[in-house]
Amino acid sequence: MLYLLDANVLITANNLYYPIDSVPEYWEWLAHMGAAGRVKMPFEIFEEVKDGPDDAEKDLLFAWLQDSHHKKVMLLDAMVDPALVQRVLTTGYASDLTDDEVEQIGRDPFLIAHALSAQPRCVVTVETSQPRKQRQNRKIPDVCNTFGQAWCNPFQFNRALGFRTQWKQAVSE
Repeated sequence: MLYLLDANVLITANNLYYPIDSVPEYWEWLAHMGAAGRVKMPFEIFEEVKDGPDDAEKDLLFAWLQDSHHKKVMLLDAMVDPALVQRVLTTGYASDLTDDEVEQIGRDPFLIAHALSAQPRCVVTVETSQPRKQRQNRKIPDVCNTFGQAWCNPFQFNRALGFRTQWKQAVSE
């Protein structure tokens, strides 16, 4: 299974529980999983992280992603079908979205469309299901559920791929 990361997975990990400068093992493991073809980030989502901080020079996550090796192993090498993105918008959110609503949704439809474009893929997001939300307020898990698309949270992802701080020892065993 290929796991596709939402921007919030990396942002939250770096900001809350696996800071790049405190838990480098996580980021090395993530790059290893990217090189192995187990985890990727669509270009549109990469751009979302890149566009995030105002002071990109001081942002360790941005610097990590900009590293040529990390960028190479983490980026999904595929273009998404614009018709599939449109289908995600109209079926997953609403068929009559305004331009403002589409802007509020952001790049999430691209992530979901990339997941739908080939199987087996799983969307990894920090967002939680909130089925009562409508239109531009729908959450990634609920849109994924609309399409029968697999999704998980970062902790389920880490468990599924076996992250541990001594992961290098497990790989060499």
